[in-house]
Formats: sequence, structure tokens, C-alpha cells
Amino acid sequence: MKVEGFVASLRNAETIGELFKILQKKGVPIVELDGKRFLIIVEGDFEGRKFWTEINGEKANQMLGDAMLNSASFPFKCKKPYTGGNAIFVAFDDIEADEFLVAYRDEDYGIFYRVKDGKAEEITKEEYEELKDKIPEFKVKGFSEEQMDMMGAFFG
Repeated sequence: MKVEGFVASLRNAETIGELFKILQKKGVPIVELDGKRFLIIVEGDFEGRKFWTEINGEKANQMLGDAMLNSASFPFKCKKPYTGGNAIFVAFDDIEADEFLVAYRDEDYGIFYRVKDGKAEEITKEEYEELKDKIPEFKVKGFSEEQMDMMGAFFG
């Protein structure tokens, strides 16, 4: 599957629940696209109702920090007006943790996963809540200080 096809499939969702079902059918949290494996992060809202991805109990965009600069991000709109968000593709090879938790959530609902040694298994919300404080720190390769200095010089 190609990245464009993955993002296009998200446009078919009319509710957050449908969006999560599409993600599940695509094999999240780890999806192979164009021959590479990615951790899929989504965030956005449906008519003002927010949805987001968590890693080990923290919002993924905060957890990833400057590693977001190494990731590809694609906006998507869904069928209804004022619905959509961003799909962020984090190269699985850049993840330095052997085990971590992923949750796709809104205020009331979620789907939860435990990723261990590159394989994901769906878990319950209760298991997620119990494990999130016991899992080792999640790390993703970010830019080196030298690369950040070069970017600072480039962007002024």
C-alpha cells in the first residue's frame, strides 16, 4: 500500500469511531507502506470533538518532540464539513524502544495496543491503564545537536 492510499482511506470516515475502524483495518499501529514500516499517529477533530494518539499514556505529538521533524505528516479531511486532522508517519526504524503502548482516543472511546519486538497486539483499556506506568521510556531518533544547529542556521 502507498502512503497516499492510506491517507485517502481516512477520508471515508464520518465519525471518530469509523476513523478508528479504518485504522484497525489498515493494521495500525504499525503499518507497512511503500516497503517501509511506520508507526501511525493521528490527531484532529470531528465537528469540534477532538481525537488523538497516545504513546505510553502521553499525547504522541508531545512524546515525539523534535523527532516529529523526521516524520512525514499528511493532512486529511473526512466526509463531513469541519472534520479531519493529520496523519503522522514515524519510521519504525527510528524508534529506539523495544516495547511501548499506543492508544487512539477521544474523550469517550479508544483502541489500545501493546507493541513488543516489532509486533502489535490489541489490549483492553484496563490493560493499557495498568501497563502505561510500567513500560520503559519511549524514544525516537531525533536530530543530532549538529543537525539542529545547521537547521537553526538555515532558518535563521
